[in-house]
Amino acid sequence: MSAILKSLRALADSTRLRIIALLEREELSVNELQEITRMGQSRISTHLGLLQEAGLLQSRREGKRTFYKWNPQANGVVREFIQLAVRGAKEMSDYAADQINLKRILARRTEQAQVYFNQVAGRFDRSYGPGRSWQAFGHLLLRILPPLVIADLGSGEGLLSELLARRAKKVIAVDNSEKIIAFGANKAKKNGLKNLEFRQGDLEAPPIDPQSVDLVILSQALHHAGNPERTIQSAYKLLVPNGQIMILDLLQHAFEQAAQLYGDRWLGFKESDLQRWLEGAGFRKIEISVVAREEQPPHFQTILAGGLK
Repeated sequence: MSAILKSLRALADSTRLRIIALLEREELSVNELQEITRMGQSRISTHLGLLQEAGLLQSRREGKRTFYKWNPQANGVVREFIQLAVRGAKEMSDYAADQINLKRILARRTEQAQVYFNQVAGRFDRSYGPGRSWQAFGHLLLRILPPLVIADLGSGEGLLSELLARRAKKVIAVDNSEKIIAFGANKAKKNGLKNLEFRQGDLEAPPIDPQSVDLVILSQALHHAGNPERTIQSAYKLLVPNGQIMILDLLQHAFEQAAQLYGDRWLGFKESDLQRWLEGAGFRKIEISVVAREEQPPHFQTILAGGLK
């Protein structure tokens, strides 16, 4: 088969067009392509193999990882095919999300602290160590928490708010349930947490003064919001300059029973949507990553998203 026919055959697939477009400016590893596209590793590897066999891509090894990029030695005709493939990819519905995720992945490469944390987390449960637990680490981290004013939006009964209130300057817990607010306020009073205040209100319009808190937390709450984008915009208004938002939620999933079982309005979120909403609200230094994966079905994945005002 001629080189031209191989190239045409290799590009006759929408997934391979997406991959070509992602490699337009930067070389990427298989794992990075997997995270950007949310496709399985074997599927990604198969497509990369076909593109490389057709002479469209070139690869290199770096430790255990393999990086791919456009083939710089491709002839003029093949280069024209590549450019045409990129133009075709830009017309696809996945293109915008792919580019947002690509931007996020490239930004994270420079965050060595995040890389180190992932390495530490990966080693944590590998071998037993007396007295070593996530619970203990949690208490340690709470001890070094600076005296912040924190808004815990969608707080529920306030478990996280109670923990934060033991070190924070003030915690404002917001929930839309009158009964839950009453329960949380009563418990806070019993525990002597005078710096923990419960307020009834909506996530999209929290009853908190603008520019009055240092940190906004949405812990497994955003998927209950009627309008997640508006909720993030409202959170931005609450923060002082250089204030921070932290969102802990589910990665988009297909477990539709969550709506009935847990009252979820949204089946998790794409990283690209969170990136877009945070940028649109005005946040900077945005970081988004998967921080936990459940071993049992339906294998929920938890993402942590953060940004500065």
